[in-house]
Amino acid sequence: MPKYNTLERKIATRISRQKSAVVMREDFDDLGGYDQVGRTLRQLAAKGVIVKIGYGLYARAKPSYFSGKLIPEKPMPEIAREALGRLGVEIFPSTLERAYIEKRTNQVLTGRVIGVKDRISRKIGYNGTYVSYERLSR
Repeated sequence: MPKYNTLERKIATRISRQKSAVVMREDFDDLGGYDQVGRTLRQLAAKGVIVKIGYGLYARAKPSYFSGKLIPEKPMPEIAREALGRLGVEIFPSTLERAYIEKRTNQVLTGRVIGVKDRISRKIGYNGTYVSYERLSR
């Protein structure tokens, strides 16, 4: 007999309904304690609903067309920008992005370098691919 009001089901439902692809542990403070929510998010990650992208940060997952492995729903630069925005970090175009926008270079950017104003030590990434930060003075 399936259990309908479990914490796992409540969190999975909330994840599927939210607009943001980034899920934070703090999004579920009203449903349970810190450890309980963390365990449930790890269980959902093991089941393939979400993937872990950083400390307390998760992203909705989908299977890759090529390998069948789980990958984040959106590209990593988009997810990193969204996660940093949710964490309250100001984001700016990096030096290379500005050069590309101003047509000083024609190199296509990977988007894995994000300009930030303050110092940040949080690693955001998945499967060995992490976003790096360029500290800008604006």
